[in-house]
Amino acid sequence: MLDLSANKVLIADDSPLYRHLLTRSLRDWGFQVTVANSGLEAWNILQQQDSPMLVLLDWVMPGMDGVELCRKLRERDSSRGYVYTILLTVKETHDDLLKALNAGADDYLAKPFDERELRARLVVGQRIARLQQELVAARESMRTAACYDALTGLANRREIFATLERELARSEREKRPVGIILADIDDFKNINDQLGHIAGDEVLVEIGRRLRYGLRAYDVVGRYGGEEFLLVLPGCDLSSTLKRAEQIRASVAESPIRTSEGQRNVTVSMGVIASADDQRGCDLQSLLHQADLGLYQAKRNGKNRVEKVGGPQTAVAAPANSLFN
Repeated sequence: MLDLSANKVLIADDSPLYRHLLTRSLRDWGFQVTVANSGLEAWNILQQQDSPMLVLLDWVMPGMDGVELCRKLRERDSSRGYVYTILLTVKETHDDLLKALNAGADDYLAKPFDERELRARLVVGQRIARLQQELVAARESMRTAACYDALTGLANRREIFATLERELARSEREKRPVGIILADIDDFKNINDQLGHIAGDEVLVEIGRRLRYGLRAYDVVGRYGGEEFLLVLPGCDLSSTLKRAEQIRASVAESPIRTSEGQRNVTVSMGVIASADDQRGCDLQSLLHQADLGLYQAKRNGKNRVEKVGGPQTAVAAPANSLFN
């Protein structure tokens, strides 16, 4: 959704007369106007959240002139959004015009200016600002589609793999372990067969929410595929990863999941592994293979369990009234 920043205009001019004339005209044309008495004040305003995307700048101002402000705007982080700038000045030679454009100004208007010409240039600037918003929104939408699972909102398979690769590389540099949990919804096929795929999707969404709940800011959970999820826990050794996996397993199982077809008790089985501190033999594929072996063991030993390769962590039996014994 586009915001209203393209309808906001910042006027930066040290002349009280021009500030008054410009403010009156722009408000008559339907713009929201903010006023600065200097280039430095304008710069501070443009650092704020939802600041104007259109700026009318006097060239000559104390402290920071309009050309310097244009240059600073073009040098700052592009993620802050594009600001369309129009320089207003008594200077009107070709050299002055070239200097202004080289500094990053988008347009240039000599004083005294015709109001109709100013309005026309503001309309162009407004159109460009809105196009910029649309491009940013489209880029963000593409990034989201490329990195996140459309159903659960979790990291998708490619992104969770990339996250694990980054954390393993960081682990090798910093000599810290990385905990890995591979989780699978128990008897998910029965849920789809008995309740339907819409309810199955609702279960996936809620399981994803419960897996994500309580994680640290730098932990990541992603949809590994189908009803499987992968959790990456930086800095967790095997013991702490097992402990956290058991906490997450219990939180999933402690209450039924509500779906459009009624409530359903749902559990997950988990395979757990952690990279070694020295990283020898701890490449991504071998770690995932070991986590998968742990998951297979949890399924074979009764489901609703946390297991590691080489033996169970705890014998966690499924509740007696579970639908998935």
